[in-house]
Amino acid sequence: MTSVFVTGGAGYIGSHTVRALLRRGCEVTVFDNLSSGRREFVGEARLLVGDLRDKEALRAALAERPYAAALHFASLIQVGESYDNPRKYYEHNLVSSLNLLGALLDAGVPALIFSSSAAVYGRPESIPIREDHPLRPANPYGRSKAMVEELCEDYERAHGLRSMRLRYFNAAGADPEGGLGECHDPETHLIPNIFQTALGRRPALEVFGTDFPTPDGTAVRDYIHVVDLAEAHALALERLLDGAPGAAVNLGANRGYSVREVLDRAAKVAGRPVPCLEKPRRLGDVPVLLASAEEAGRLLGWKPRLSDLDDILRSAWTWHSGRG
Repeated sequence: MTSVFVTGGAGYIGSHTVRALLRRGCEVTVFDNLSSGRREFVGEARLLVGDLRDKEALRAALAERPYAAALHFASLIQVGESYDNPRKYYEHNLVSSLNLLGALLDAGVPALIFSSSAAVYGRPESIPIREDHPLRPANPYGRSKAMVEELCEDYERAHGLRSMRLRYFNAAGADPEGGLGECHDPETHLIPNIFQTALGRRPALEVFGTDFPTPDGTAVRDYIHVVDLAEAHALALERLLDGAPGAAVNLGANRGYSVREVLDRAAKVAGRPVPCLEKPRRLGDVPVLLASAEEAGRLLGWKPRLSDLDDILRSAWTWHSGRG
């Protein structure tokens, strides 16, 4: 049985990946401080409550048993907050990752899957974005992810710790089998905020930027179902366990939707209006982010199955409307 160590496995993407790994018969240990993750999301996996900034707790957790690989999801993710408090983001995203890399080497763990982001690219020079696009992150959050990717490359070259750096575009949706979904606090992602507004839990949806150079003036993004993301992690794990070298891989659907398109379709799924409040662009927002998914197909044999926008919206609406 393959034993894996998962940081941040009680969070949104981490918990969906834990479920995918358990279905494949892996023995999963989750290491999470539960600052934003939920204990119940861990399911049948083993949970160790701890913080990656605590080197001794991390080393003790990794010393309990041998692990074939680690998956690293633990991270702060709010772009706006990263502008206001970069120290917090570098401590939580960069320093904690450095602690993990050292602990993995000391424990003899040979492989790592790192939860990265399309934010490492910054303002794209070409669309769709390929993995060889220059990394010019436009905010501290994106810079923290790019720095950890560089650390991963150095640790693979010098120490043999092979890593897959998976660059997500816009994760969305919920597990169709139930029990898992998106519930950040505060919530900053578009689709959950649309449905929270439709349910009367927010007074209005804030639409940031209506003057982008796009067909309807709102930003265009590439949405990928969280279950498809989880499947990509399982495939990346298989690749590393087979002895393959590390790589950076985009995870997106190669299809863009504007904020207004998502809003219109979500309102139809919910069957109710969604009041909106138009606001200026946020610092660092770019008009279009769209992934080239060719490398994920070539290296991982991965193809999104659930990432049609209506499928994403239906699964998300089921999750949010069922939470009372």
